Amino acid sequence: MLWVKSFHIVFVASWFAGLFYLPRIFVNLAMVEPDSHQERQRLLLMARKLLRFSHMLAVVALSLGLWLWAGYGIGWGPGNGWMHAKLTLVLAVLGYHHACARMLRRFEAGEPRHGHVWYRWFNEVPVLLLVAIVVLVVVKPF
Repeated sequence: MLWVKSFHIVFVASWFAGLFYLPRIFVNLAMVEPDSHQERQRLLLMARKLLRFSHMLAVVALSLGLWLWAGYGIGWGPGNGWMHAKLTLVLAVLGYHHACARMLRRFEAGEPRHGHVWYRWFNEVPVLLLVAIVVLVVVKPF
């Protein structure tokens, strides 16, 4: 199980790296001048590739997490409230990932809904989620 846990941590970290960088590409897309079609297309290509790669990393990270959950039986009984909170935050990360995919589709359609400052703030959400998840796993406060 330690091998599974090790690879789970690696794939989660890799998945989050994609979630940290994809909104940064959105910041750049929101700042592209309207007549700069080549730069826009290059950024869209980068975003599409990163999102596709992040999808694969997420599937592996979640699969390994489910394997750990089933293997250790964590989350059942008293003193395991931290796991329920963690799983709730993992659902929030999945929602964030989905929101990034929707935002990319809007950029591809030429319909961005926000300015670059909004995307800069949006970019901070996965950092906060990761910190909360790590604290729950390590400290197990409840």
